[in-house]
Amino acid sequence: MDEWNQTLGAGPLLGIAAAAIALILLLIIRFRVHAFLTLILVSLLTVLATGVPLGEVVDVLTDSFGSTLGTVALLIALGAMLGKLIEHSGGAKVLAESLVDAVGEKRAVLGLSFASLLIGFPIFFDAGLVLMLPIIFAVARRVDGGTNVLLYGIPAAAAFSVMHVFLPPHPGPVAATDLFDANLGLVLLIGLVIVLPLWWVAGYLWGTWIGRRIVHPVPALFGTVDDDQPAEPPRLATVIGLLALPVVLILGNTGLDALAQVGAVDADAGWVQFLAILGSSGVALLIAVFVAMIVLGRRRGEEGTAMEKLLDSSLGPISSVILITGAGGMFGGVLRASGIGDALAGALEAVGLPVVLAAWLIAVLLRLAQGSATVALVTSAGLVAPAVLEGGFNPVQIACIVLATAAGSVFASHVNDSGFWLVGRLMGLDVKTTLKTWTVQQTIQSVAGFLAVLPIFLIAGAFA
Repeated sequence: MDEWNQTLGAGPLLGIAAAAIALILLLIIRFRVHAFLTLILVSLLTVLATGVPLGEVVDVLTDSFGSTLGTVALLIALGAMLGKLIEHSGGAKVLAESLVDAVGEKRAVLGLSFASLLIGFPIFFDAGLVLMLPIIFAVARRVDGGTNVLLYGIPAAAAFSVMHVFLPPHPGPVAATDLFDANLGLVLLIGLVIVLPLWWVAGYLWGTWIGRRIVHPVPALFGTVDDDQPAEPPRLATVIGLLALPVVLILGNTGLDALAQVGAVDADAGWVQFLAILGSSGVALLIAVFVAMIVLGRRRGEEGTAMEKLLDSSLGPISSVILITGAGGMFGGVLRASGIGDALAGALEAVGLPVVLAAWLIAVLLRLAQGSATVALVTSAGLVAPAVLEGGFNPVQIACIVLATAAGSVFASHVNDSGFWLVGRLMGLDVKTTLKTWTVQQTIQSVAGFLAVLPIFLIAGAFA
């Protein structure tokens, strides 16, 4: 968008944002208007109401929609294809039964959630969730007949979220570490200290509690099971290898990033850039899909037209998920482009709160205003960084401020967050159920994260 200065004050802008969110909820929940249409309509009304130049309106809408789809569509589509191949071959059922046999039916939820926590260290939230969904659904069907996706899905999704928000090498905490001039090793160390209790409280305990109270069936996102399962499914090691392949590639990429930051490797070297391409989420999943086509398809006698139809059948169920997620990104992009987030942060910055609390609260309000956790984290860090750099804080305190800001950035995922639609639609939930489950989970994670970091910050200050 060309250079343009917002003339509305913080009050009117926040009023427009609140009215837009209320209208989305009203249209979807009360009048049952399709979420895709609702988000486009409200995005258009919002961009007009905030005074964005008319010549820029279409560009603001399409750019934010396209930027969201640019990553999300690839990950969801490729993940759905991989999931369909694993499900159709019987691999998901094999892995689910092995997991349940290993930990027992009573600990199946815990096993899934902890596995997601480990996978979530190198892999981004959306890619990890899409990768694990076939296994989550298969375990849910294996243990209780597929009657309750939330009991298995929310703890696993929360595990990915905890890792994505708080730990390097994920982009938000890495960017904030740089803006605050923090020590990356300390951020990682303190982050590792807090993520386990955070996962336990905000992920496993909350997920199992709400999952037993809101019962929702497993959707047929990757097809149904049992009726058409092959007589000779793949071996467990084959399935684990296919799931591990993109994780290993992505982990290699993040490891190279870390080595490049400390100068151990040359980021401009050709071999480093080539391995970085292989380790990007989309390319890693693409490679895994082609390997799965060979191992689970052609080697087992399924190829040609049959393989094409199988892969094509995986795209239909997720088309709505992709479009609604893109429309959610459009709404969040409109809020950013209109200056609503900037106005909110500027008003709060003038209040004069303690730096660690201000960093968390600014990130909270930016998250509520525009949706993206990464944008909220990076923007908040940029706003608070001058006060941190001039405040005489020790390295441990600065690392804690980074993590406090990260905690604020995940607060209360709702209708302006593409992740809200991703989680809800992939699990087959309506908006009201997603608000009751995922929005509350993200709020608990945010508050608990800040409360976990605050004592470390205070103790570090006392011994400075």
